[in-house]
Amino acid sequence: MTGKARSVDAAARPVRTAAWPWWADAIASAAAVSLLVVVALWVRGGGVQGLRGWAAGLTSLGRLTGLVAADLLLIQVLLMARVPWIERTYGQDRLARWHRVVGFTSFNLMLAHILLITVGYAATDGVSVTGEAWSLVTTYPGMLLAAAGAAALTMVVLTSLRAARRRLRYEAWHLLHLYAYLGVGLALPHQLWTGADFTSSRAATLYWWTAYAACAGAVVAFRLGLPAWRTLRHRLTVDAVVPEAPGVHSIYLRGRHLDRLPARAGQFFQWRFLSGPGWSRGHPYSLSAVPSEDTLRITVRSRGEGSEPVSELRPGTRVLVEGPYGRLTAARRTAARVTMIASGIGITPLRTLLEELPYAPGDATLLYRARSAEDLVFRQELERLAAVRGLRVEYLLGPRGRAGSWLPAGFGDDAKALRELVPDIAQHDVFVCGPDEWMQTVVRAARQTGVPAQRIHLERFTW
Repeated sequence: MTGKARSVDAAARPVRTAAWPWWADAIASAAAVSLLVVVALWVRGGGVQGLRGWAAGLTSLGRLTGLVAADLLLIQVLLMARVPWIERTYGQDRLARWHRVVGFTSFNLMLAHILLITVGYAATDGVSVTGEAWSLVTTYPGMLLAAAGAAALTMVVLTSLRAARRRLRYEAWHLLHLYAYLGVGLALPHQLWTGADFTSSRAATLYWWTAYAACAGAVVAFRLGLPAWRTLRHRLTVDAVVPEAPGVHSIYLRGRHLDRLPARAGQFFQWRFLSGPGWSRGHPYSLSAVPSEDTLRITVRSRGEGSEPVSELRPGTRVLVEGPYGRLTAARRTAARVTMIASGIGITPLRTLLEELPYAPGDATLLYRARSAEDLVFRQELERLAAVRGLRVEYLLGPRGRAGSWLPAGFGDDAKALRELVPDIAQHDVFVCGPDEWMQTVVRAARQTGVPAQRIHLERFTW
């Protein structure tokens, strides 16, 4: 363990409680109410009466699908606007899943809106569908901008497909994903200028202006304003870069008033190092030590365009910070005993939790999967925790075992092996961190051993 690391037996700051339990129901109810309001405004604007006749019916259904698509698009923006009480309530992994579902649903409804409106108008005017589409785009106010917005959203959706995600680096995907904001912005003028449901009544106008303003305000306040304020307030700089294992480095950061930064063990930040080209891309790295009054530590494996230059960072390099994010914290603990299961660099947030969590000797177990002893990160620190606090550590070393297993070669059934490693695991909280597919196999094995779903804690994209 390096001299710069915080002592593992130092007193941790008090653990904050989680968000109020009723927040989840309140937020979900607000989203559902917004959709009901949109449908009610459509009905009040003559939507049901407009269903008479097939051409008018197509147009009316096109209006409805467009309205619901727009509302879902705004909900999608809010889900990933980093609103603190939403993020603390659900966590980034759940928000990301819902963001994906809501996004694809909104996109499909947008396509239905375009098709239904175009066919309905063409039937009413007695012209071809292609001719009507050209007329809509070139003659209706705001429609050219809306077409450009639809193109931007289409690009975002296509690059979000799993096949495309596997081919794109995280940094490139994240940059392309920002075009969703452009798509939302370009869609607004056509609603203002040609959307009868937007301006048909004071209630409709008030609702849509409020919805757009709330989303824009959330993005400005929490994606731009809050990170800028925390960056200026805490003035983080790189203090040192220390190798931990082959291709793995810890970055020690120094700043001001870090005791006022609401960061917990297990959380992550988006980091931007002002060290040269590519500084504008944010990279999600977990804290790898419990925050102290004037230092933070993150640990990074060089595996992509953004993480490769980390080992070359120089002391004094300024850092832009966004966060903290994530719910993989002590606040989720429900049982007296805990088991941490990590793979590779996934040890990062779990190591901080093992330092911060209160537990009696023998009540905490770490199962650490790595290809070889050389690939273990924080081995000295973990053994120090074992000596000082009674942590039980099991290193699971070796090449990958059979397909679909979380264990190295030589182990049998996944669930049986987990039960042998931790006989009473059904009474434990289980924290898991590693590659996505690997975590899924761990969760499946834990459920087979009898661990309740509410006691299994994990979060994706946390390092």
